[in-house]
Amino acid sequence: MRKKTIGLLTGGGDVPGLNPCMKALVMSAVENGDRVLGIRRGWAGLLNFNLDSEEAKTKLVTELTKEDVRRIDRTGGTFLHTSRTNPQRVGENRIPDFLKGSNYGKVIDDAGTMDYTDHVLKVLDHLGIDVMATIGGDDTLSYTVRLHNEGFPVVAIPKTMDNDVFGTDYCIGFSTAVTRSVEMITAMRTSVGSHERIGIVELFGRNSGETSLFTAYLAYVDRAIISEVPFKIDKLCDFLLADKHDNPSNYAIMTISEGAVMEGGDIIESGDADAYGHRKLGGIGEIVSYEIKKRTGQDIMYQQLAYMMRSGAPDSLDRMVAQSFGNLASQLIQRNEYGKLVALHAGKYTTVPVTMILAGKKRVDVPSYYDIENYKPKIRDFMGVPMFLS
Repeated sequence: MRKKTIGLLTGGGDVPGLNPCMKALVMSAVENGDRVLGIRRGWAGLLNFNLDSEEAKTKLVTELTKEDVRRIDRTGGTFLHTSRTNPQRVGENRIPDFLKGSNYGKVIDDAGTMDYTDHVLKVLDHLGIDVMATIGGDDTLSYTVRLHNEGFPVVAIPKTMDNDVFGTDYCIGFSTAVTRSVEMITAMRTSVGSHERIGIVELFGRNSGETSLFTAYLAYVDRAIISEVPFKIDKLCDFLLADKHDNPSNYAIMTISEGAVMEGGDIIESGDADAYGHRKLGGIGEIVSYEIKKRTGQDIMYQQLAYMMRSGAPDSLDRMVAQSFGNLASQLIQRNEYGKLVALHAGKYTTVPVTMILAGKKRVDVPSYYDIENYKPKIRDFMGVPMFLS
């Protein structure tokens, strides 16, 4: 069997578990006699690869050996680094100088946005890469689907602390994000309780409220606001006042997804749109804090956990899933099974077509897991429910 050259990259936001996943894939591939080329900075590594530059080869691509990955699983983040780059949608101000005016780009809108997929395919051919193994969320993996549609062999691995890649019950990074959040809320209770305040904890979660929901469930907070269900601020105020009154320590605490929306309001975004059309989320917790204080007169303790949720080394569950996903991806490549997304379904490792990523949006099963009337997690029936409640 002909040995292969595998291209490996991580894209989008970093999460704990990326390094163990890459270590497992590289170790397995090298033992099989395959060669692995690490692409630095996600899709930006291929977009910015100048075929006429020797420097590009050393700065953007590196061959990975067992020795290179031996210790990387001991830290969080991604040792290959990452970016939010979309080669099929490159804004005019982000086009590399050497590509401006070249024949590789195709104009896709009146703003001068370019599609440089032809260049990416040329780079992959130049590097002798036979198959791309990509680790990312639905944005990063949407370009993996594009390469698949162009006929290039791919294997995809889902990661996102929001756990919202369509086609899998679980994504690398989710367990650690929830673990961090529960730990921080538990620690925060000492200050919220000491000052007899209402604590509001804002968590990452654009389309899916799973981090808010499951953190609230595990940390036993009083109320949880999720992305999927618009909420009434007056109703929330009443709940929290009652929760505070009923607590012997005279405080209340709640979680809220960054993508949550008040009834009649808009999602809170700021800054310019990124390469995937997303503006930066965050700030709904601060607005809710202001409104609750104004309406109730209660002092508020607001905490936006943000990047702390995705920092540091992975917990044991994320290590287990990450390593298993990496090994499964390597086995698929060995068997020439391309166009697949590695996945977990009902606690079992499996695969689905990579095109499944674009088939929908993964969101909380509200009727099964959320009490819309009382803004709380509520599992209707545990019998037969998947371990990850998704």
